[in-house]
Amino acid sequence: MDLTGFAERVGTSGTVSIRGRSSRTVERTVNVDIDRVVTAPNGVVEYHPDEMTITCGAGTPLESIRNVTAENGQSVALPGSGTVGGALSVGRSGIDRLGVGPVRDTLLQATFVDHRGELITVGGPTVKNVSGFDLARLLVGSFGRLGFIARVILRTRPVPRASSWFETDADWSRVVELQTVLYRPAALLWNGDRLAIRLDGDPDDIAESSRRFGLSPRTGAPFAENEFTHRWSVAPIEVPAIVRSARAPVWAEVGVGIVHHVEPQPSRRGTPNRIELRLLDEFDPDRRLNPDVVFPQ
Repeated sequence: MDLTGFAERVGTSGTVSIRGRSSRTVERTVNVDIDRVVTAPNGVVEYHPDEMTITCGAGTPLESIRNVTAENGQSVALPGSGTVGGALSVGRSGIDRLGVGPVRDTLLQATFVDHRGELITVGGPTVKNVSGFDLARLLVGSFGRLGFIARVILRTRPVPRASSWFETDADWSRVVELQTVLYRPAALLWNGDRLAIRLDGDPDDIAESSRRFGLSPRTGAPFAENEFTHRWSVAPIEVPAIVRSARAPVWAEVGVGIVHHVEPQPSRRGTPNRIELRLLDEFDPDRRLNPDVVFPQ
């Protein structure tokens, strides 16, 4: 895998944009001139199913990763289509985040190109090796503004033997009760009246849980991936108040703090914005990397 060539294409001067398959919504401004566009390296380098890790280029399609890992009954917790780098750079978790964790937990090690055109490796090849781990996680959700990811080591996980959706009538007290008694639900989605539940694991255990807690089977998630135009990020404790006060249909990810909404989230800028600017000043003081990308408000 030609990481050096990728770094040379990014170069040491001029504005550069990195593109994958454009499968994820990224807000861009038209007021910035881009000198050149690059794509990340593509391909699987190594796969160690016993160690549950896979090494690949950031430009590798997620479909390719899934095909490789499926042969050993494994997967990576990166949702959607597009490329590995796109999933990491956008950092948007799937609705099963409650069960599999956020996208950043999938990334163990990253080699990226910084604003000087230099290759830097952060993180470690295993979960136990945590050198630079926080810096690797910082790249997740940065939209390429802090560096262009070239190659990564990802954590794989076993594919559950079964995965089933259920639903039940539920006020907030019922939601809290089920959140407490259910064993590691993959997803709890609540709209104020109904709770949709995804249970992963052994088929007999799933069936027993559904009987014990009076859950009715349903077909799939309660909403389509693109049904809601906005995702509010809130503290999990804020979820009941936000759902109850919503003037339009919403679905909240219980225990996670994501609310799928048709209206934009009220601006809560301030400290987060200052942190973003400080990070940009440290990682890309000349604003060379993806300068046309706008951080979500």
